[in-house]
Order: sequence, then C-alpha cells, then structure tokens
Amino acid sequence: MSKERIAIYPGSFDPVTLGHLDIIHRGLEVFDGLVIAVATNVAKKAMFTADERVELIQEAVGGDPRVVVDHFDGLLVEYARDRGAVAVLRGLRAVSDFDFEFQMASMNRSLLPEVQTVFLMAGEEHFYVSSSLVKEVAQLGGDVAHHVPPGVAEALRIRIAERGGAR
Repeated sequence: MSKERIAIYPGSFDPVTLGHLDIIHRGLEVFDGLVIAVATNVAKKAMFTADERVELIQEAVGGDPRVVVDHFDGLLVEYARDRGAVAVLRGLRAVSDFDFEFQMASMNRSLLPEVQTVFLMAGEEHFYVSSSLVKEVAQLGGDVAHHVPPGVAEALRIRIAERGGAR
C-alpha cells in the first residue's frame, strides 16, 4: 500500500481569493490531500486574524475531507516534517513571483531535501489578483465579489465597516 501524498499549501491568505482556491483544487488533482497552512507573517499587517482566515478558508473549501486547514508559526520545513508532507505547493502568478519563490524553495530544500516544492501557474483569470490588491480595492469601495468566495466578500465588507468604512 502506498503512502498518502500530502502537500502543504502555505500562505498568509489574508484573505483567501478565488486564485488560491484554483490552486487548491488543482493541487488536489496532483496530491491525495492538502494542508492549507495559514502563516503568521509579522512583516504584513493582517486584516483578519489567523483563526478568522482559517474559518474563511474552511468555509470556502466546503468541508472537502482531503483538505485540512491549520495555522502555523516558525519554519515551514519543520511544519511540513511534522505533518508528514512530501511537498510544498506554491502558486505563481507572474515572473516577478518566481525570484522570491525560487529562493524560498532553494532554502527549504537545503533544510529538508526530502520535501519537494511544486509550483502551479495561476489560471489566466486569476494571475493579476493578490490578497493585497483585493484588500486595497475593497477598502476603496470597489467590488471584489468576483475575486473572492462569497463568505470572504461579506467578511471584508464587515471588517471595512468596523474600521470606518471604505475611503
């Protein structure tokens, strides 16, 4: 019997977008299961807490038993080892993403050679969308409903209203 092939899909997911969901669905065509690992990035000012992001992702993936949503602090490779992952899944939107992702993949490979990094290109309809851009457009009063799951659009609306509304 072969070992289940689990990949870690890490990111800040602040918030999760339809582009992220596209990578998740396509990743499930390659791997038996995914752990969506919400990272705490101290360099970024998050709109949603890690727990809120986990809940939004869980709602968006609709209870797919092949998907586990979790959050972590620390080194990704240690988390991957603890979860028994065979790979780290990353999405690439543009050539500009590649330099950073290549450096991270190389560092992770030097730390834990048995875990591979697998890149999937963003779908054409999502390649220009980032969580940062979604937040900026939403904060300026723009409609982002066609870039995020419905629960995320509502959560953004509520959070922005709590912070004083769109500019």
